[in-house]
Order: sequence, then C-alpha cells, then structure tokens
Amino acid sequence: MQRRLLLNSKNFDITVNRLCHQLIENHNDFSNSAIIGIQSRGVFAARRIHQHLSRIFPDKKILIGDLDVTFYRDDFRRREIIIPGSTEIDFIIEDKNVILVDDVLYTGRTVRAGMDALVDFGRARKVELLTIVDRRYSRHLPIAPDYVGISVDSVTPEKVVVQWKETDGEDAIWLVSPDNNMKKESSKQ
Repeated sequence: MQRRLLLNSKNFDITVNRLCHQLIENHNDFSNSAIIGIQSRGVFAARRIHQHLSRIFPDKKILIGDLDVTFYRDDFRRREIIIPGSTEIDFIIEDKNVILVDDVLYTGRTVRAGMDALVDFGRARKVELLTIVDRRYSRHLPIAPDYVGISVDSVTPEKVVVQWKETDGEDAIWLVSPDNNMKKESSKQ
C-alpha cells in the first residue's frame, strides 16, 4: 500500500478552525442549531467542531449528538456482521438548524441514511452537511456538502483515511492506494 499525506496535524487544525468560522457565519451563536455526528468516525469530527466552538462561545451551550445509522442503511442486510453504534441525542431537533457531520463523504449513502434517521427526532428547520473530506466524483446519490474541509479527487480503489488523535494518536488525512502488485492481481480476477 502506498500512502500520501493530504493534511498534517497543523493543517488539520487550521481546517477544523476554518470550518468552525464558516459555521459561525451561518449559525451566529448556535441558539437554534445542533451538531450531530454520524457514527462512527463522524462523531470525532462533530466533537472536535463542538470543542472549538465551545472555546469561542464559552458561555453558550451548543447542542451536540451522536447518530447511529446502521439500520437506516440500504446495505445493512447485505453485511454478515452488523455491529450498531449508539445514538445519543438528548434533545428534539424540531424546528432546529441541524449540522450533520461525517468525516468522509464518498458515495452519499451514509449521509442519506443519516437524514432518514434524523426524522425520528423531529422535523428540522434545515439540515446542512459538514464533511472533513469530500471525495468528489464518486457519488451514488445526489448529495453535496455545505461545508468541506478538503476535496479529494480519487479513483475507486483508493481510500481516504482520517486519523484522529483521540483514537489514532495523531490528526492526519491520508490517501491510501493499493500497490501495483495488488492492482495486477485484482485485474486478473
């Protein structure tokens, strides 16, 4: 496998900071807004955004939640092992502006499942999508982010890996490509 660094820790932090300021432009003091991270890795992004915003607005309670979309996915019956995450939303999203957060937007299927799952918590006034990485040119559904950390043009066998210091020891974004031997083997099959 070949790895190419797309964002190091310093630039990762700058990117998250920029996203926070873009959110402030549209949500002001977040009095009628909520941040909801999609399980599993979108939760890390949502929490990091929430931490930055809480430092900017120390006297303001900004709503945050975690959303598991396992049983809302259109492919969950195709998986042999299903390990659902947990949903932790202790507020109603009725008439709120919701910022749905995921780490990587690829086909759009996870985000679609997230929007379906949100309906169980009320009818939001507006739902926006924030993603740390937008893998353009790979959508299966017509879904586009409102806030993007970085955009990556990649081919199907490549993977984008977002590392979080909380679980991976450092903040970084990598583009991982199969090496040439793996490409040759898969083309023979």
